[in-house]
This record gives sequence, C-alpha cells and structure tokens, in this order.
Amino acid sequence: MRATHALIDIAALQHNFQVLQHRAGSARVVAVIKADGYGHGMLTVARALPQAAFLAVATIDEAMHLRQAGIDTALLVLQGFKDQAELAQTVAQQLVPVVHAPHQVRLLQQSAARLPQIWLKLQTGMHRLGLCAADYLAAHSSLSAQSGEIVMMSHFACAEQVDHASVAAQIACFDNVCHDLSGTRSLANSAALWSLPHTHHDWVRPGIMLYGVAPFADRCGRDLGLRPALRLYSELLAIQPCRKGQRVGYGLRFQCQTDTRIGIVAIGYGDGYPRLAADGTPVQVVTAAGAQAASLAGVPSMDMLSIDLGAHSKARVGDQVELWGDAIALETVARHAGTIPYELLCQLTARVPLRVA
Repeated sequence: MRATHALIDIAALQHNFQVLQHRAGSARVVAVIKADGYGHGMLTVARALPQAAFLAVATIDEAMHLRQAGIDTALLVLQGFKDQAELAQTVAQQLVPVVHAPHQVRLLQQSAARLPQIWLKLQTGMHRLGLCAADYLAAHSSLSAQSGEIVMMSHFACAEQVDHASVAAQIACFDNVCHDLSGTRSLANSAALWSLPHTHHDWVRPGIMLYGVAPFADRCGRDLGLRPALRLYSELLAIQPCRKGQRVGYGLRFQCQTDTRIGIVAIGYGDGYPRLAADGTPVQVVTAAGAQAASLAGVPSMDMLSIDLGAHSKARVGDQVELWGDAIALETVARHAGTIPYELLCQLTARVPLRVA
C-alpha cells in the first residue's frame, strides 16, 4: 500500500484544548471543527474534545453529519439556517444557529419556534456576515421572546495583527451596540483568545490553534506551547544521482549546484501538497543512520515531488519522509508556498488516509 498518510494525534488535540482553556480563563470554549475538522477528520476531533462547551461547524450539513454519527454535544452552526426546512432541522436536532441576516430573523418570527439559545451576529467592520447596528437592535428585541438566551457575537477581520486599527474599531462598535443588551457575548477567535484577553467575554471560539498551529505570521504553534495534531508522511519512491548543472522536474526549475542525489517522494498536489512550494522548502528524511534534513528541489507534480538529499546522504528507497509535523512546522511550509496553514490542512485530499494515534 502507498505509504503517504496523515497521523492524527488525539493527545495533541486534547493538550491544545487545555492550553486554550487555561488561556481563556472563565470564558467557555467553543471548539471550531468546520471543514472536516480543518482536515483532521471532523468526527475524530469531535470525539477527542468532549469537554468543549460547544462544537462549531459551518453548515447544517456538517451538523447533521455529527448528529447522525451520534455526537450529542451542543452544536453551533456558524452560517445558521437558510430556509424554513433548515430551521425545522435546527429545532429538531437541537442545533444552535448563528443569526446574521434579516431573512433569518423573518423566518424565526414567522415560525414562532422557540430555541434554547440564539447567537446573534453583529457586523462590526469585516462586512462578511452580520446585521447592521439598527437591524441588530431590532432583532435582539424581537427574538428575545423566542430564545432562552441570546449570545451577542461578531468576528474580527485582523485579530492576528493586534495593532491594526480595525481591531480597536471593531471592539468599540461591538461594545457600543451591545452595551445595554441582555445576554452573553462572544468576540474572540484564536488570535484574539491568545493576544486580546479583554475580548474573551463569555465565550471564545478557537479554531486553528486547536490543531497546534499559530494564527500569527511570525510564530509557530510550538512557540505558544501547542503541539501539531496532524503529521504528514510519505516515503522515498526512488533516488536519482544528478551532476552539477543538471535540472530537475517539470519546467526544469531546479538546477543542481553540486553533484547530489535527488530523492523522489510519493506525494504531490494530488494529495494536497502545495504545488507553489518553493525550492528549499524543508522536509525531513528518516534514514537508518538517523534523521536527515532535506529540501524541495523542483516543482511538485501530481503524485510525486523531488528533494535534494545531498551527495553524501545515507537515505534509501522506502525511507520515511515527514512533510510537516514534529520536525517540520506546518507554518514554515506555508510560508515557502506563499499561503497560510489553514489552506494546507484543508486541501489534503481523500487520497491521504487519516490514521489516528
């Protein structure tokens, strides 16, 4: 069988949750597990975090998948319901919706459904989802009779840049609109949970940090005491001796600067490894003589990529290669690929089996 796989570390997930819960203080933690648990397997993550106050998903479909698998933890649906049928599912499955648009308010009013909790989203400057201030105040007033509790929420656009002017502006908008309203509050995502303690309020909503990844461009999860929850591995499929000046791979982008050995690794963009990763992107090869650093050499193809092992490498066909995980930080690979860690996790394909440790 092909050796390419991702190892999901349950102990790391639980460790990261505890780190974030401690950081959150008295605030309750909503674990965001949308997009198949950021590529880690939504059911696996849900079962690993029974202590979470809520599990947050993006859509009704994701929530139904969890319910059908027997997950009875409180579920927060971040996009809420789109029509009367989805509202009926929300009520029947005891889901908690985020209400962020006037049509959702109208659907609730027309149905007279009573929900134990509604999360009401205020648009504070990101201009994605959320009610404007006037609509928000009207909705809070009208929906209070249909909900046991209203949680007032918004979402930061630039929380990973704590000095960005929009951060203070969004906090001020949220505080001004919600100041005299009854209910609890939720504003902090991963970055704000870590760096903006005055935004913790009653509920925090960490996502990427649960998986051991830092939301900040200049830091890695390990810098924050987090552990990677997904380690991506493959193996050496072949080794090619190459002379100084010879070129490697599609487009012949990489040119050998010395005589060297080029390792061919059984993973490519068909598995979710980033095609835009630059030459020099680090990997680690585990040889019989010990771990060895190596780096990308040429454009990744659909099923394979090439790495520069060096002329004196002890690597052999069949040796394991770590693409990211313990030795190679996901954040480092993302920087070499000109993208963000979120995308690398979410773009792993079904060809990569998830093995639980």
